[in-house]
Amino acid sequence: MAQRSSRHLVDPQLLPFLELLPPTDLSDATIAEARARAWPIAPDPDLDARVLVQAFKAPGPAGAPEVGVVCYRPRAASGALPCIFHIHGGGYVSGTVEGQAPVHKAMVLELDCALVTVDYRLAPETPFPGPVEDCYAALAWLNAHADLPGVDRSRIGVMGESAGGGLAAALALMVRDRGEFRFAFQHLIYPMLDDRTSAAAEDSLHPYAGEYVWTHANNRYGWASLLGHPPGREGVSPYAAPARAESLADLPPTFISTGSLDLFLEEDLEYARRLLREGVPTELHVYPGGFHAFDFFPGVDLSSRAVRDSRAALKRALRPD
Repeated sequence: MAQRSSRHLVDPQLLPFLELLPPTDLSDATIAEARARAWPIAPDPDLDARVLVQAFKAPGPAGAPEVGVVCYRPRAASGALPCIFHIHGGGYVSGTVEGQAPVHKAMVLELDCALVTVDYRLAPETPFPGPVEDCYAALAWLNAHADLPGVDRSRIGVMGESAGGGLAAALALMVRDRGEFRFAFQHLIYPMLDDRTSAAAEDSLHPYAGEYVWTHANNRYGWASLLGHPPGREGVSPYAAPARAESLADLPPTFISTGSLDLFLEEDLEYARRLLREGVPTELHVYPGGFHAFDFFPGVDLSSRAVRDSRAALKRALRPD
């Protein structure tokens, strides 16, 4: 079934923002421009004064450069804090470690926690397994040097949005399988989990998902850049596309949220279903009328509700007692 217009299904308060979202067709010719286009999140001087920000370099994977990490914690906090290990989004091909700094500063103050975010290498310059191995190297550094940012290594959970959510899920699988560390939880916001979504036959696609922000064409480019070949082939590693994992058993308690119009809707629903079938405590939210990244738009009731639900779940996961 060909894609239909989903405009009539968009939450009415989100409609004005569609005019601010010029369509972007990602390609090797346009990726530099896309990377230079910053998401408009205004800085807050009050947050800057109340949050300690530290930058470190972690040893990279074997034969690879060092990995940058940025650590946030409330200046007024003392002692080791539970920690969100954050991985930024950007379709595996864009995004920066500083892009959500105001959001991260607000989060650590609200949740009284630390947050460590990873400056992993981007595709297509660095295809799989480079990005996820960068994240693993940063996690290894954090576990070995938890005193530097003041982190309780027994309460580290992983979080990411979009491709960052895909990397977070892949990292959780890698951590489970290698057995060196453990995550207390995984928190996945409209995660990009399955390369097969945009490789499927047109008549099998969701007719209303993926019209805005992150489209099938961009999804194909993102996955092809990460994998080094077109998406949908056999033999793709679950550390690249977590939906490819044979088993999701023994993963940490999971939170997944997505919008009803997000391209990743069905792959996220399926991942949640599989987690639940394998005995993983899983909380799932689907927000009607939300397209990809809808929760970043201010003054929208649906966005505010999604952020509240996410923060409430993080609060429970960081301090379950």
